[in-house]
Amino acid sequence: MFTGIGTVVNVATVLLGSVLGVLIGHRLRLRTRELVTDALGLVTLLIAILSALTVRDEALSAAVGDSAPVLIVLGALLIGGITGSLLRIEERLEGAGAWLQRRFSRGEREGQFVEGFVTASMVFCVGPLTFLGALSDGLGRGADQLFLKAVLDGFAAIAFAASLGWGVAASAIVVLVVQGTVTAMGALLGDVLPQAHVTALGATGGVMLIGVALRLLRIKQIAVADLLPALIVAPLLVQLLVTIRG
Repeated sequence: MFTGIGTVVNVATVLLGSVLGVLIGHRLRLRTRELVTDALGLVTLLIAILSALTVRDEALSAAVGDSAPVLIVLGALLIGGITGSLLRIEERLEGAGAWLQRRFSRGEREGQFVEGFVTASMVFCVGPLTFLGALSDGLGRGADQLFLKAVLDGFAAIAFAASLGWGVAASAIVVLVVQGTVTAMGALLGDVLPQAHVTALGATGGVMLIGVALRLLRIKQIAVADLLPALIVAPLLVQLLVTIRG
């Protein structure tokens, strides 16, 4: 499979879900939607654990020492979490979505189209799985996370389109631009960063993905978006240890 396949599939499921939503309306029972979300949460947890276990990769251990990889992930999450919390990343993302929805929401039909577009765009593009999945795809670590997101977005598109119409389908353009850009950034980083740095980044992302799984399973609403700076901190800590050891 080629780099970017995850975003292509995601765009396709948003479009398909939008069509089904417009055609069939509210025919999926709430219990069915919750069961699907639970199943996706469990699979997300499996993929997250597998990603996090790359912390034991030999390239990372050889670069920073056998005992340092877990501490690097811990340090990245702590520093990144504190930074993200101070910057209020999750709060700002939610606020931006709410502002856009209020700004463009109208009572007339044209307003309904725009409301569907804005609401779906925010839901599909501001979650941490958007960045984690697209970055992983770009780094060449597989598109499994984006495939999961694609299924989630497809079911969400059905629900949104049932009430908000064809504006939801237009949000596929935003998904393509945002995830495509992050995937391209990941591909660039994969060409520039050494293997040890990429491994630390992937392991840190895997732990963050566990937080996404816990949210899908309705166990705990972890502010995963506030942890996003950890993806920058992790390779920096690797480089710091490599420099000290050198």
